[in-house]
Amino acid sequence: MRRIRLACLLVIFVQVQWAALGTHDVYIVTMEGDPVVSYRGGVQGFPATAVDSDEEIDLTSEAVKSYALHLRGHHDKLLDSLLVEGTYEKLYSYHHLINGFAVHMSPLQAEFLKKAPGVKHVERDMKVQKLTTHTPQFLGLPTGVWSTGGGLDRAGEDVVIGFVDSGIYPEHPSFAAHKTDPYGPAPRYKGKCEMDPVTQRSFCNGKIVGAQHFAKAAMAAGAFNPDVEFASPLDGDGHGSHTAAIAAGNNGVPVRMHGHEFGKASGMAPRARVAVYKVLYRLFGGYIADVVAAIDQAVQDGVDILNLSVGPNSPPTATRTTFLNPFDAALLSAVKAGVFVAQAAGNGGPFPKTLVSFSPWITTVAAGVDDRRYKNHLTLGNGKLLSGLGVSPATHGNMSFSLISAADALLGSSATKYSALDCQRPELLNKRKVQGRILLCGYSFNYISGTASIKKVSQTARNLGAAGFVVAVENNYPGTKFDPVPFSIPGILITDVSKTEDLIDYYNSSTIRDWAGRATAFKATAGIADGLAPTLYNSAPQVALFSSRGPDVKDFSFQDADVLKPDILAPGNLIWAAWAPNGTDESNYAGEGFAMVSGTSMAAPHIAGIAALIKQKNPKWSPSAIKSAMMTTANTLDKGSRPLRAQQYTASEMMTLSRATPFDCGSGAVNPKAALDPGLVLDATHEEYIAFLCSIPDVNQSEVSNIAGSACNSSSKGRQRPFDLNLPSIAISQLRGTVTVTRTVTSVSEETETYTIMTRMPPEVALEVTPPAVTVLPGASRELAVTLTARSVTGTYSFGEIAMKGDRGHLVRIPVVAMGFK
Repeated sequence: MRRIRLACLLVIFVQVQWAALGTHDVYIVTMEGDPVVSYRGGVQGFPATAVDSDEEIDLTSEAVKSYALHLRGHHDKLLDSLLVEGTYEKLYSYHHLINGFAVHMSPLQAEFLKKAPGVKHVERDMKVQKLTTHTPQFLGLPTGVWSTGGGLDRAGEDVVIGFVDSGIYPEHPSFAAHKTDPYGPAPRYKGKCEMDPVTQRSFCNGKIVGAQHFAKAAMAAGAFNPDVEFASPLDGDGHGSHTAAIAAGNNGVPVRMHGHEFGKASGMAPRARVAVYKVLYRLFGGYIADVVAAIDQAVQDGVDILNLSVGPNSPPTATRTTFLNPFDAALLSAVKAGVFVAQAAGNGGPFPKTLVSFSPWITTVAAGVDDRRYKNHLTLGNGKLLSGLGVSPATHGNMSFSLISAADALLGSSATKYSALDCQRPELLNKRKVQGRILLCGYSFNYISGTASIKKVSQTARNLGAAGFVVAVENNYPGTKFDPVPFSIPGILITDVSKTEDLIDYYNSSTIRDWAGRATAFKATAGIADGLAPTLYNSAPQVALFSSRGPDVKDFSFQDADVLKPDILAPGNLIWAAWAPNGTDESNYAGEGFAMVSGTSMAAPHIAGIAALIKQKNPKWSPSAIKSAMMTTANTLDKGSRPLRAQQYTASEMMTLSRATPFDCGSGAVNPKAALDPGLVLDATHEEYIAFLCSIPDVNQSEVSNIAGSACNSSSKGRQRPFDLNLPSIAISQLRGTVTVTRTVTSVSEETETYTIMTRMPPEVALEVTPPAVTVLPGASRELAVTLTARSVTGTYSFGEIAMKGDRGHLVRIPVVAMGFK
């Protein structure tokens, strides 16, 4: 009887599976059993594949190949035994970093799969988003860093940086191999190169050593449009080419646009190799299942560094803690495999708790404004100077020309059904009237939505024979970021609404009109200054307004985590770098070979490239040691020797500057030269990261095992608080009474050094470190006891630091943040 009931239930379930065909989603499933990086044996017939932390896995070995094949087979067998053929589609098998797979199936099938033997966790897929040069000189790379790696011709040699992004434009000179010393084979990299389906040419050339695309989840979700997207590693967006060039682009590439050279571009590590893993697409961004597949493949291929200028749209909702999800779990395994991971912090600033990079094993990068600013101004005929933005030449002969508003240049009444005042359509304006004058255009919401662009205004003005153009912002649009854009003709964007009022008042008072209000004479004049040359400022770096801020959150309810994020600040504002001519991400750079864009997406590859330089000099350093080297040596003062400042909003939504806190910039602004020789590092092992996860209050320990792949066992005993993790920072969100934490510092210097320890903290929290001085031998470690006491409860965080000053010149800083609680 029981067998009959089971058979009936199975028949019913099969019928339901067929009935549910129309409601499919992509799910990520994790399985029992270790992935390749963690497997230490135990399955009959399959020897161990995991190695010690100072060794590298031989990805070509029979043991790795056979065990990976075993896991894939097990995934297929499970699905075949439980789900009806034709009602689901397996998209990926994950076997290197996590043991699991991505599958397109119905919600009912997902619920059934959750209860299957051997299944640890099932989670619906999420979308990811993009988190969108002079900086080598600003960071001191040519003289202070590249020379230590054999000069700019060898900076980053044989280090492979993997870019999980929107692909690459391989024809760009920033990625050319023929103008440099010949590249030999990358010693450890085993990735493949896809062929361009149109040209039938490989995407690789020696500089680019790997190029693959991942879109199965996007296709299964119905988001991938083959008429718009490229089903190849080709960059149809621009974002991926830009980030790759920032980190590893060739040195000395002329940045030319509109007949002007804006300097020469270089990546942070110009001899590093580029491995492309395309997961982002023009219309929809990307999907976590594709991103995890790309990360898994990149580590399996042998990348040294991973750059992620992507992130989720929000903290994960399917688990009790932010740090437990397939994306962060894959990155945890990548770090275990020796891969350094840089991720953009997000572009939700300046508001708190807007980060999209959460976990302590990831290096989360905030965006800074460097010392180069492009300014311009408009001189009116009444003598007033109106400041604005415009990377353009001056009006001819530095002369003034009469102004004409687009509203006064309209051709016929039919034009009113279009947004003619945006100056996007030259056919709507009277060329005879506009020719030889400066065209005055409005700035509407169309610019914010992307249906209008400054570049199109420039094209309209050129087509009409205008002497130049002005785009004037008449209304405040909260959160709008105005960037200077290069123009081929004189042009300026007036962003200050009060300046726009001055301009309109002058124009209206100087324009003669007939009885019907039609303009008959244009007496208002203006001249546009030369805005092609940047101005350098000492008040740099600053935290960019858009850069996401901490504190880090530990769950979807946005409770504060005991982890300091972001970790570090790097240039991310107005960064010149390579662009894909067919890129659609920035309409102002459509068809161009270079773009000057902003975002934490631009900051992360600076850190990835600098990490490559550190890896080149110290190939045995762990990812956490590289992260520590950058954090503990970061600058907390700007070029003018003042404390770093952060761009913020006032109550009236005007931008202002305030003193930066670690929630704005982490440990400070990256200092590459000092990071190459930090003196001490604070290292963390995979077991310590697992212990951190197990120590989070109210964490479901089975989730740790199911998602991270390691159980909360004896390895986590004694690690009862998240802030005990040996990070180069200390964050305590609820400091009650007195708390003592330890930090272990390890010497990476060749000489014995004695460090004197000093502390700085506001009076609300007492901070003490013992011992007050330590002597550390080369390669040796010393433990510090850090005691914090809440003296008063203010409801706000206190910010301080531990500073260790060595007698051989090293200075190690550890930022400390704490909030006193009753």
